[in-house]
Amino acid sequence: MDTLHGMRTYVRVAELGSFAAVARQMDVARSVITRQIAALEARLGVKLIARSTRSLSLTSAGASYLERCREILRLVEAAESQLAEERHEPRGVIRVSVPLSFGLHHLSPLLLDFNLRYPEVTTEIDFTDRRVNLIEEGLDLAIRITQRLDPLAIARRIGSGRLLAVAAPEYLQRHGEPQHPADLAHHECLIYLPAQQEGWPFQVDGEREVFPVRGRMRANNGDALLAAAIRGLGITVQPDFLLAAAIHSGHVQAILGDFLLPELGIYALLPGNRYVPQRVRVLVDYLAERIGCRDWSEGSVR
Repeated sequence: MDTLHGMRTYVRVAELGSFAAVARQMDVARSVITRQIAALEARLGVKLIARSTRSLSLTSAGASYLERCREILRLVEAAESQLAEERHEPRGVIRVSVPLSFGLHHLSPLLLDFNLRYPEVTTEIDFTDRRVNLIEEGLDLAIRITQRLDPLAIARRIGSGRLLAVAAPEYLQRHGEPQHPADLAHHECLIYLPAQQEGWPFQVDGEREVFPVRGRMRANNGDALLAAAIRGLGITVQPDFLLAAAIHSGHVQAILGDFLLPELGIYALLPGNRYVPQRVRVLVDYLAERIGCRDWSEGSVR
């Protein structure tokens, strides 16, 4: 068995926690993966994976070997990437994590265009709003949207947006339109978790002030909260890139326009402990070019 191939298989098994999942991913029989790991353990003379009927877990030797495998594979990848750069032809796999709503509405079309432009690049996309650890999860890139970036993060700002407060016209007809952020205390608010659990931050007389809000619906997905706002269930604060189509169609309208909400940075986060392959740098440049000067009131990225 080829050593590097065995290492790659082992890393995949360790990350997915399943022989069957790796077999499906590699389009081979489960027995092929089992034999490869058994052969690797036999050659090394140690048990890497403790097997039970329901789960897999790494032994202490297996955990240590996993980190060494990742280091070696990163070095091999860097060497291969440098050769690819000499040919000026990006190739290989990019594992990227993207926010769920922004990813579906705006990044998916761009990533499809990127794949058409660079046919030798494969993208593996994880749609999630959770904070990911790029190094531990073997990711090459994460797109994240935030008001404040971790100062230690290795990141490039590729775009920006702004939070807006919106409600359906029907809701405002029934309950009245708030004229000041303090009025929100008397309204039904649709709250994004966990970022908004302390309240909504508005600029009042040049100072940032967080106004507590209450509501019967809270969720960790902006699309769900926007759908509730469109149904007239309350007021929500969401990014302009998520709201643009609903505002344009008249399903919701912006309110409290005299009191600004924070600007959002759209960032490409990179792992800090390894060489960044050419294909990843090309993708970041591409996204920055397409997103960087976007006016979200125009709708989706084209």
